[in-house]
Amino acid sequence: MPARLLMTLGLLVPALLIPFLEVNHTHVFNADWPQHARFHNVWQLLTNTGLALLCLWLVWAKHRIGLAAAIGGWIMGMVVVAHAMGPLYDGYVTYEGGSTLAAFGLPFGVLVPLAAVAMFATALVLARRAPGP
Repeated sequence: MPARLLMTLGLLVPALLIPFLEVNHTHVFNADWPQHARFHNVWQLLTNTGLALLCLWLVWAKHRIGLAAAIGGWIMGMVVVAHAMGPLYDGYVTYEGGSTLAAFGLPFGVLVPLAAVAMFATALVLARRAPGP
């Protein structure tokens, strides 16, 4: 059960938190963004939310924590990779004038996905140690 709860907590990030933070004037409804960029943002939100919901189903209905951890880890891990690659395409994890909250030299927009990846990895370890479904 602890593994499923950790998975659920980590999956709430792409399923609810990120859409909550992006469906507003700073992202989806940002008039300064080209229409095509807004399209890609909505596509990314719908894809990641759908994958997170699939992962929740895998965790709770199918007891497939390993597969769900791999998918969830990929979704959240790619936030970190996109941040690391930011200098290549002049991108940054927060928008201009946005939150400057940071810890350990990393913005919260990177720390939260890293925490989700850590939850998925921990859940995987716990699930492998636990006896049977």
